[in-house]
Amino acid sequence: MLRAVLLTLLLFAALPASESSWGNKPNLLDPVYQLKVDDYPKFATKMVLKNGKKIRFCSVKAMMHFFFAPYRYPEYGVKGSEEIDKIYVKDYLSGKRVDAKKAWYVFGSRLVGPHGDDLIPFASKTRAELFVKRYGGTRIMPFEKLSAGLVRYLDM
Repeated sequence: MLRAVLLTLLLFAALPASESSWGNKPNLLDPVYQLKVDDYPKFATKMVLKNGKKIRFCSVKAMMHFFFAPYRYPEYGVKGSEEIDKIYVKDYLSGKRVDAKKAWYVFGSRLVGPHGDDLIPFASKTRAELFVKRYGGTRIMPFEKLSAGLVRYLDM
């Protein structure tokens, strides 16, 4: 009897928690590249839909692919970017969550993301400039300057 109780406790202890810092029951795989999101914590991003559903991505590039063409991922039921409520990135240096629309992005650095060239996010332009001095970069841009063409170019 004691053995059965211990076995049951061990099984329940091994189950993953239903909550994480990114929300309830997060998707394990990035919807765009099918990479395990938890394998790339420095690059992980999150999108919150207006219906409350949360979608995690392995990188800014992956999230922006989804942002510009959500209809390519019908399993998430998002027809257009107007159904997206909030998007978050992590400042690459501090790891703190930042509103993606207020962040600054470095393009063309020597740093490679989970799926090749990527946009590296920062909470401020000053932080992005410090990063460029160390890792290089050809442009620092705000969210408004990101485009579907730029994101496609990163995958070439």
